Order: sequence, then C-alpha cells, then structure tokens
Amino acid sequence: MDKKRLEMYADLIVNTGINPDPGQDVVITAGFDQLDFVRLVTEKCYRRGVGKVWFNWVDMPLEKLHYVHQSEERLAKFENWEVEKLRWQSEKLPARLWLDSDDPDGMDGIDPEKRAKAQMAKFPVIKPFRDAMENRHQWCIAGVPGKEWAMKVFPGLPADEAVEKLWDAILTAARANGDAIANWDAHNAAIARRSAILNDFHFTALEYKADNGTDFRVGLMPQGIFAGAQETDLSGRKFNPNIPSEEIFTSPMRGKAEGTLVATKPLSYQGSLIENFSMRFENGKVVEVHAEKNQNVLEKMVAMDEGAAYLGECALIAKDSPINQSGILFWNTLYDENASCHFAVGRGFDCCIRDFAGYSKEELTAMGLNDSMIHVDFMVGCDSLDIDGITEAGERIPIFRNGSWCF
Repeated sequence: MDKKRLEMYADLIVNTGINPDPGQDVVITAGFDQLDFVRLVTEKCYRRGVGKVWFNWVDMPLEKLHYVHQSEERLAKFENWEVEKLRWQSEKLPARLWLDSDDPDGMDGIDPEKRAKAQMAKFPVIKPFRDAMENRHQWCIAGVPGKEWAMKVFPGLPADEAVEKLWDAILTAARANGDAIANWDAHNAAIARRSAILNDFHFTALEYKADNGTDFRVGLMPQGIFAGAQETDLSGRKFNPNIPSEEIFTSPMRGKAEGTLVATKPLSYQGSLIENFSMRFENGKVVEVHAEKNQNVLEKMVAMDEGAAYLGECALIAKDSPINQSGILFWNTLYDENASCHFAVGRGFDCCIRDFAGYSKEELTAMGLNDSMIHVDFMVGCDSLDIDGITEAGERIPIFRNGSWCF
C-alpha cells in the first residue's frame, strides 16, 4: 500500500480518532501481524506530544488455544496484576486505540457455553473499572487488514493481493482519500446537522417494516437524543470512536420493543459467524431467535446477562452510504454496520440522554437506559426498509423509504 495513504490514515486515527492531549498516555491494542502500522501510529502519537504509548498484543489463534485447553474456572480467574492493570487505566485514563484485524470466524469450534460462563464470571470484576472510565477518556476502533480477514473478503485471490485490496477498501471507507482530516471535519458536521433535525421531532417511537419479514416497533426515551460520529468526553475533548462511521444512533427505551427483526448481513460475534438470523421481541426483550448457522452462539449471546436480551442502540444509515455502495461484505461489524441500518442488543449509551453528565447511573437506568456486559450490533437495513417516527402528538413522520432518508 502507498506509504502516503498509510501516513494519512495514521494521522486520521491519531488526530481525529483518539485526539490525545499533550502528555496523555495512549494504549494500543493490535495483533502481532500489524507491527509495521503500529509503529507508524506510535510515531504519530509521539509527534503529537503524548506521554507514553503502551501496547496490548493479541492473537486469535493463541486465544483459541486458551479456550480449548483451559478449564472454565481458570479462564474466569483474574490475577492480581490484571486487576491492577484495570485500576491503572481507570485512574490514569489513557486514550485507547484498538486496531482490529481479526479473522471473522477465527474462534469457530470452541464451546460457546464455556466461553460465555467464563466471561460472565469475570464481568463483575471488570464492571466497576469500566463504569469509572465511561465518558472520561477518548477511544477509537479502526481496521487494519489481517491475512485471514482479507482472504474472507476477497476469496480466490492470493493472500498478498487480498490484503492490498482490503487496505484500499478500508482507506476508502475511512474517507482517507485526499485530505482525510478535512473530509472528517465536513462529515462530522453533516452528521451533526441531520442528528439535530431528528432531535427536533421529539419522537417517542420508531416503526420498521421491510418485505423480508422485519415488522418492528421500538420506544424511545423522552430524554433521549440522536447522535453520531464525533463525541465529546466529560473533559470537553472531541474524538471519533469509530473509523469509519456513517450512523446516526440513539439508545431506545428498555422494555419498549415489539415484533421481529430480520438480519440482512452475517454477524461476526467473538470470532464466530452467525448467518441468516432473526430475533423476535416481546415487552422489549428477545424471546425467540433463529439462525441458519451458529444459532447456539446467538442464543448464548442474548443470555449473557439480564440486559443482553434488551436493546441498547438503534442506528440509521441510508443504503447510499459509501460502504454499502462499495458492494463489499466485510464480514466485520465495524464496517458492515456502517453499510446498513442496525440495532444492538446489550448496553446503551449514556451520551444518548440529554445532559447525561448530570445524572447518576441509577437515574439513567430509571429513565430506561439498558445496561449489560455486551453491546453487539446486527444489521437490518435493506432496499425495502421503511421507517416512520411517531411524535408525542401521535403524528407519523416518514424517516426512511426504500432504504433511503426522506429528508
């Protein structure tokens, strides 16, 4: 890949993605195969004036070996140094960057129940530290092509060609053509304008219908707002948590969802692919799921904890989004969710409640914000999707027709 384009992408990730303060530490999570790009990003961080860059190196084949050979009890155990590492992050508040290059089904074949139980056992230790960091630091997820991922997206090509082609697709999706940072300044402003239009309607519910079987109504919180792309932490620092990001999203009211959602793209969940699936909701909760592939993984996913079967996000993306127009199935939620309207089961977003900083966690929960150890997006957008917003006065406002914005 052309060095100038990689330089531009690294600049975008550091300056628009995590946007670290001078002297602030940065934690980068990446695979061993991404060393060259990690070096490039690290140099950009130091040129920005950060304090120290730390690294979490990950490897899916090694992780799979752990889940195959360790007992459930050992997988669930936290060592003291691991707890102290979480404590350090919650107190130091480094900017965090995850460079995702995972194989979409690299964890296929492991016991989903064993993995789920181990994660559920660890979550009570993780949650206080996660909550302490919420909205208090910058973070970003961005893609970097791994060989296995690239060959899944472009089967039939030699590995080197597939990686090069995936690089091009990633950079194009990230608007890293021309002046990438200027592109994102304009993109962030456009998302903010459309979010403001939606917020002015004060919708109480959204209704979805499509000819594939989606027939669904979701309630919205009175204090809820739509947001997208750029976020601001409680210190006033602006950052972009996802590169790319085409969505305008909100967190719906827990317990207010009825009907069926039919997924329109596969879901890669923790290294297993769930394909051709649907979810049926009653009183806001998933009560029935169907999947042609890995239904057991889907069932375990929505049973991870009490909040895992409720919605945490609904996101609006038109079918003419650049990622959808590319015609590429990325087999990766970071990209595929930005090609399509989607929902997420699990944790909702504090920032989707107006003036959220003035409320406690308990007050946010009382307003209807869902909480869970998971937040998993799945795509429902298609060419026939119609979405209506219902106002406080009961007026029905068309938002989407045939997969596209009405305004």
